[in-house]
Amino acid sequence: MTGQEAPIVRETHLPGRTRRQGKVRDVYDLGDESLLVATDRISAYDVVLPTPIPGKGVMLTRLSKFWFDWLGPTVRHHLIEVVEDRAPVGLEDQLDELRGRTMRCRTTEVVPIEFVVRGYLAGSGWADYQRTGAVCGIELPSGLPQCAELGQPIFTPSTKAPVGHDENISFEQAAEAVGANVMSLLRDRSMDIYRRAADYARSRGIIIADTKFEWGRVAGPDGEAEYILIDEVLTPDSSRFWPADRYEPGRDQDSFDKQYVRNYLAELVRAGRWDKAPPGPELPEEIVRNTAAKYRQALEQLMS
Repeated sequence: MTGQEAPIVRETHLPGRTRRQGKVRDVYDLGDESLLVATDRISAYDVVLPTPIPGKGVMLTRLSKFWFDWLGPTVRHHLIEVVEDRAPVGLEDQLDELRGRTMRCRTTEVVPIEFVVRGYLAGSGWADYQRTGAVCGIELPSGLPQCAELGQPIFTPSTKAPVGHDENISFEQAAEAVGANVMSLLRDRSMDIYRRAADYARSRGIIIADTKFEWGRVAGPDGEAEYILIDEVLTPDSSRFWPADRYEPGRDQDSFDKQYVRNYLAELVRAGRWDKAPPGPELPEEIVRNTAAKYRQALEQLMS
């Protein structure tokens, strides 16, 4: 199933199952397993917008599965399978709603930190650098332009807020929350995955400017804690994807991600037509259509 063929799903309500709703995903706890349903919701500035992007959830799921498979030989992760032709027991009547956009995953204890890796100076990192000359306490050379490529990727963790805004924090602050050994381990793993994925994406004409990873803890065979990659991975929702052939430092970049929507909303903010508070504004048909096309192009280039 492609994103174009999938029915639009704004939210789900599975009978007899407790739902935890994120900005995009509806998560259902099945005990040792969880269902992660990627809806067609889109958020910006931490506000879920009222207009869905048709096919978005299916495209996010396909791309996450691609990366989990690509990483699988070297990185343990939570994905068991994507729901396609067989629904989980008791949810057979919901198969059409779940198909292509739902991941059956191993349940974990989520590490409450966003593991952000940046190869370029954009977004909140650029804003932080303009104010302080550093990003999350990491000093950078002076005079760098917007969207500059960094000599080496940097690790800039953030809080993982259930609601509201995530906040950039230092490595030391993150270590206070989860332990220095855990942070060092997962920082190094996150940096390694970013470097390898960025090299692969560049070979397909896409720059991964930055991305965030999430990790979960499970009990290993010997009872000791093990950490596995969870949630979505390396998608246009969790990353900045730029077309490599149009990259030019010193300006906002063309993108394959939801930055296109953010830019539209920023115009509304500048015009005084929205204050970044809920409820978000409806998106025009052109913005919806072009956003879906950008997600689709990223999917096709990366999976070609």
